[in-house]
Amino acid sequence: MIAAFIVACEIGFWVFVLSGLLCRYVWNRKRLGGLLLLCTPLVDLALLIATVIDLRSGATAGFAHGAAAIYIGVSIAFGHQMVRWADVRFAHRFAGGPVPVKAPKYGSAHARYQIGQALRHGVAWIIGVVLLFAIVLFTGDDSRTAALSGTIRVWSIVLVIDLAFAFSYLIWPKKEKGASS
Repeated sequence: MIAAFIVACEIGFWVFVLSGLLCRYVWNRKRLGGLLLLCTPLVDLALLIATVIDLRSGATAGFAHGAAAIYIGVSIAFGHQMVRWADVRFAHRFAGGPVPVKAPKYGSAHARYQIGQALRHGVAWIIGVVLLFAIVLFTGDDSRTAALSGTIRVWSIVLVIDLAFAFSYLIWPKKEKGASS
């Protein structure tokens, strides 16, 4: 049930974003568009509530419950950035806004960007891990929430790898093809 709810939440997030941007730029309903964009965190709240209710009603935590915490952490840490990314592109396409600036691909600017993204991943990890621990405490049954510890371990490894790659660009900056060493 939770896995399907995560998919529904992801769809719901983008429905709020798309409808907010359509209202803002296509139908010239800026206040309604802003309200719809502000509703995107409600999707996270609904997923958190559904996860806790599922576990409190006796379900044994599985991958989907851990994925729900990951989804919420990533959504909070990256959500504003994703909405801003879409907003700039909609403004350019439908309202004559400036051409969107692309992320840097080379040199120290690329390294700073990658480190920033990895640190944002770290924020998502902190939020997700706090949620996972809170769910374990709130559920009150370690035997039914043991899988969440595995989620924390795997996500921690992924975060360390992400940080290592990001910081490696400081030592070995990405260079344009054909650029001299």
